Amino acid sequence: METDDRPPLPDGLLASLRADPKRAPETLALAAAARHGPAAAEWLAERGGGDPSKLARGAKRSHARLARFSGAATGVGGFATIVPDLALMLWIQSRMVFYIAAAHGFDPRDPMRPAELLVLWDLFDDPAAARAALDGAAGPLAVTATTRRLDRGSDEKVAERLMRVAARHGARRVGARLIPGFAVFVNSIGNERSTRALADDAIRFYGG
Repeated sequence: METDDRPPLPDGLLASLRADPKRAPETLALAAAARHGPAAAEWLAERGGGDPSKLARGAKRSHARLARFSGAATGVGGFATIVPDLALMLWIQSRMVFYIAAAHGFDPRDPMRPAELLVLWDLFDDPAAARAALDGAAGPLAVTATTRRLDRGSDEKVAERLMRVAARHGARRVGARLIPGFAVFVNSIGNERSTRALADDAIRFYGG
């Protein structure tokens, strides 16, 4: 059975992303590890194992569908929804990567999983460098998220940073996402395409 529940963004995650746009992907990866690592382990245990390739393909299908539906839902507000849309798409993608890792026998709770996520997002060349960046990102964000003034400028910076991540796997440009109504179509297609491309990379990475 495929997973088809829609993973909501954790409380406070958007505020943390806006507080430090430069490290937004690292912040998201750390939050993903805390939430999706245990969830992926439970998902695999419920299935009692099984064929890794079949499980990974199921995770790809279900998360691509979630990305498509979430893109359609958030594409109605133009700039007002650009950051939530990108964050939710990457949040769905991050869960998919943890599930694919689990399907192929990798412990989804291992601290290297979020580092590998950053590598799969093409932000780092190797997991060791990504892990070092994650270690530097942990800690001060909880303080800055509550003390730094959040404004439209911070949203623009977060959107730019997250879009750079998403665009590496085929997501559409930010401009089209800012047109209310039309963005429903752009988001749904772009989010699904990006998620499927990332899934293929993750399957090759973990499945050999």
